[in-house]
Amino acid sequence: MSIRLGDIAPDFEQDSSIGHIRFHEWLGNSWGVLFSHPADFTPVCTTELGLTAKLKDAFAERGVKAIALSVDPAESHIKWIDDINETQDTQVNFPILADADRKVSGLYDLIHPNANDTLTVRSLFIIDPNKKVRLIITYPASTGRNFNEILRVIDSLQLTDNHKVATPANWQDGDEVVIVPSLQDPDEIQQRFPKGYRTVKPYLRLTPQPNR
Repeated sequence: MSIRLGDIAPDFEQDSSIGHIRFHEWLGNSWGVLFSHPADFTPVCTTELGLTAKLKDAFAERGVKAIALSVDPAESHIKWIDDINETQDTQVNFPILADADRKVSGLYDLIHPNANDTLTVRSLFIIDPNKKVRLIITYPASTGRNFNEILRVIDSLQLTDNHKVATPANWQDGDEVVIVPSLQDPDEIQQRFPKGYRTVKPYLRLTPQPNR
């Protein structure tokens, strides 16, 4: 099964490091970050799970729940979590799905035979409160994820969902944003962007971030 942006994230029931999880029920009205790992006790993934734990407050501020996946059983996850806590000086505070039967891996297209026919690829999904998939990134095994980028994308998605703007290249929270080209009514523009805007080109209008 191939998942595309805008699709409803597949629901599932699966065991995890904190017990049985019904995914959509667990998400509730939160945003979600679901990210997969090839196996337990892998070095790059150990650092990623530790960093995710350290970012608990940053995720909470944005209304985001994190959940990881590995194809090893829950008993192995518990031992791995002990290692993560020890080596990364943190406490893992989110569930790790125990996808030993590859059920979730199949739903989310995480087994790529050309990469490895048994282990999951390192994909990450951002899912909104309507359960729609808003971002998919797949990383090579050798490259750790950039969680600053994940937070930046969440900030952009939440901003652009609530205002008729888009975020330009290398945008960071607090930078200028782009007024969407479909917005042409001068009165609506003035109402939505009382701080004003500058026109670089008719299709490129920049304005201060409206929720700042």
